Amino acid sequence: MMPLGTPAPDFSLPDTVSGKHKTFADVAGEKGTLVMFICNHCPYVIHIAREIAGVAAEYDPKGIGFVAISSNDVAERPEDGPEAMAEFAEANNFIFPYLYDESQDVAKAYDAVCTPDFFLFDAKGRCAYRGQFDASRPNNGEPVTGADLRASLDAVLEGDLIPEEAQVPSQGCSIKWKAA
Repeated sequence: MMPLGTPAPDFSLPDTVSGKHKTFADVAGEKGTLVMFICNHCPYVIHIAREIAGVAAEYDPKGIGFVAISSNDVAERPEDGPEAMAEFAEANNFIFPYLYDESQDVAKAYDAVCTPDFFLFDAKGRCAYRGQFDASRPNNGEPVTGADLRASLDAVLEGDLIPEEAQVPSQGCSIKWKAA
């Protein structure tokens, strides 16, 4: 996992909705920034996609920037390609850019391993949280609340440190890496 305090790795990736390239600075919020690694086909992402949109709608006005990135190899998962990404973003009411990491360099820079995987940076662009959205998983009976992420977002807004024990790793589908 990315060590806490690590500066956010920069990127310049195409937004599948607007067609424009976005950098970390373009998506950064005044009080913090959430970088999410997701994809279209993953049942774990599909399970929480609407609530991700709800969290963004709630916290964007509070000064948190949001961005989603898909790094999957589209040769292995064509349904995760840019055109389908734009459709997925629209269908789930994403108010944030959904970027395509074709080279997979950004996922590697963030030490992302699965979808969904969440990385929250404070106002200075330092990693404050990396972990799960909440304890809900497809078919486990837990409600989708975003509780872990919301608590972390609130802590960043208050300038509080997020304790190590609150940093529960994400679970989901592995990123589909290109063959070396």
